[in-house]
Amino acid sequence: MSPVPKRKTAPSRRDRRRAHDALISRNLVQCSNCGEMRLPHRVCPKCGHYQGREVIEVEEK
Repeated sequence: MSPVPKRKTAPSRRDRRRAHDALISRNLVQCSNCGEMRLPHRVCPKCGHYQGREVIEVEEK
């Protein structure tokens, strides 16, 4: 026989356990060069600019 809970888990106890399961949205900032949304402190994947200068060359498709 497998172990069985002795008492029913209260809703407040169950919800406290699940308090950290919520999804959080990513913090996005607007690129100063192209206006595309990007992660902060990262090179823009669309235009390759970071802090007002071109860091990487991005080829157009």
